[in-house]
Amino acid sequence: MIHFVLHDRKDTVAVVVVEGVKAGMQLTGWIMDEDRTLTVQARQDIPIGHKVALADMQPGDTAWKYGIDMGRVVAPIKAGEHAHVHNIKTKRW
Repeated sequence: MIHFVLHDRKDTVAVVVVEGVKAGMQLTGWIMDEDRTLTVQARQDIPIGHKVALADMQPGDTAWKYGIDMGRVVAPIKAGEHAHVHNIKTKRW
């Protein structure tokens, strides 16, 4: 089962595409550009449509999604955690 999708292996976050992701679950993701999978263990519950972190990130780091810069990390994030507006903000303002 595919739990999350990403376009590019350099992405540091990916979109959860199933309901019911709970802390402790082993998640499988599909790298669309390479047509292969990778795994990450969820550290937190993550709602469908939200992002899972694929790498540890620190404040000031850039979050990458779909191969593009999607924002600035504003709070530490560990791989497998919920990545959303509480720890990533736009760089536009």
